Amino acid sequence: MNTVVFIILRRMRMPLLLLSSVYAIATFGLTLIPGVDDQGNVWYMDFFHAFYFVSFMGTTIGFGEIPYPFTQAQRMWALVFLYLTVATWIYALGSLLSLLGNESLRRAFTDHRFGRQVRALKDPFFLICGYGDTGSKLVRSLRRRLIQATVIDIKQDRLDALLFDDDPMYIPGLCVDAGDPDHLILAGITHPMCRAVVAITNDNAVNLHVAISARVLNPELQVICRADAHAVESNMASFGTDHVINPYDTFAKNLALATYAPYQFLLVEWFRKARGEPLSRLTKMPKGLWVICGFGRFGRAIYKEMTRHDIPVRVIETDSAMPDLPPDVIVGQSTEAPALLDAGIEHAAGIIAGTDDDSNNLSIIVTARQLNPDLFVIVRQTENANGPLFDSSHAHIVMEPSEVIASKIRTLLTNPLIDEFLSLARAHDDNWARILTEELRSISRDVLPDTWSTIIDEQSASAVTTAINLGQMVRIEHLVQDHTDRSLALPLVALYHSNEAGAYCMPDKQAPLAVGDKLLFAGTRASRSKMLWNLSNEVALHYVRTGKTLPQTSIGRWASARFGS
Repeated sequence: MNTVVFIILRRMRMPLLLLSSVYAIATFGLTLIPGVDDQGNVWYMDFFHAFYFVSFMGTTIGFGEIPYPFTQAQRMWALVFLYLTVATWIYALGSLLSLLGNESLRRAFTDHRFGRQVRALKDPFFLICGYGDTGSKLVRSLRRRLIQATVIDIKQDRLDALLFDDDPMYIPGLCVDAGDPDHLILAGITHPMCRAVVAITNDNAVNLHVAISARVLNPELQVICRADAHAVESNMASFGTDHVINPYDTFAKNLALATYAPYQFLLVEWFRKARGEPLSRLTKMPKGLWVICGFGRFGRAIYKEMTRHDIPVRVIETDSAMPDLPPDVIVGQSTEAPALLDAGIEHAAGIIAGTDDDSNNLSIIVTARQLNPDLFVIVRQTENANGPLFDSSHAHIVMEPSEVIASKIRTLLTNPLIDEFLSLARAHDDNWARILTEELRSISRDVLPDTWSTIIDEQSASAVTTAINLGQMVRIEHLVQDHTDRSLALPLVALYHSNEAGAYCMPDKQAPLAVGDKLLFAGTRASRSKMLWNLSNEVALHYVRTGKTLPQTSIGRWASARFGS
């Protein structure tokens, strides 16, 4: 607000000084010029009446000569300053209208309004730096979960899309450079309700600067960053960035997982989906030669993972000067048949169109299918707007970097235990993952069941916490029983349990609980609602533990304790 006042005073200084001077001279002159009262005596106007007359004269209201008719000298003075005050007002109003169109003032007003909106936030929120394809998908998902956020981006057209979005929650956004610490402070990085900073701009240097600023300005915040280069990843990790996401490495690792553990890959696909999205089917990757078109960041990551798992692969690259090219690389245009034939496309199991140009990638898969109709096709999509084209391409897998990043960050922000569960799940074999997918499908056939986490503490599980503090044994099985009939198990799966001893996937239902334990479940919404009773209602918890109904009045509890029941 100080900036707004400063700009106004600076631009309006001359008009206001001129207007004040004209009014002062006109008022002072009227007090010096003699007049005549109604008795014919000489009379001098006081300052109040003089200022009153100049005020309505200068604004052309025209109430008349007060308090007595003017002399010729007074009228001549009034006539001169009538034109001077009107001209001065025109100049002042013109300067004011020009000021209202001043870009600096509009920017200052916008910053002030945005800062006021951020300061007024009462609920926990996330600061999102970057509102491109990734940011828009992430914010849309948060909005649907009624999770608050603030957004900054360097392009106004992107933020216009944010403001005109019809999702159910208003998200404040501002067009500024996220690399400026003052802008991060304005967006709420030091706000007591800010829970995490997400740097997902298209500039690695800006993301790095945001991560450093967050560590300095608010060390307690969770920091999640996007990085497309390994050197930047290492730099971010060196000063404690919580999560650094490289979309190409992430996709490459998941793709390699699909080749030797397809059900593990299916679990990752399911748990990274947004709420309500249909469950994907099992992806069976064919065995044999793979052709990678393009050896940029994406192609390089795929090549590294495939060779690490002894999958035969050939690379086609147009730039022979690109560093670290494989020794058997084919230099040529992968959109043309000769290069594809040299790579062995006729006998290949699959092709990966991984250049940074969407048109080229679509051209590659069309040409490749003409040479080998049975190819398994993986294609990279760079621009979100080209989605309909890639949907019509009938590729088996479409890799969109923004979707890879947004889906992972979504789970980190909304339910971080999912990420821990998926990390531990990879230690199990693929048959274990197959059994789990079948169990999940038995709960919900078409969409992923609701997933939720809980902490055994006074806020989330008051009844369980009280029972444990009283020395009573509470096990996981007590949470998954129906509080209306304890012989019935709720339609849910306990996915993850962490305590002081460690973390476990698919924990034993007989495992005892302690204060501070973290649990992850998947099940129907009805089962989640019933579990909340077991967590927070002493009567429900006592019933599922003992099979007996706890009296709900103080007299009944006294009698139960005194005489037994």
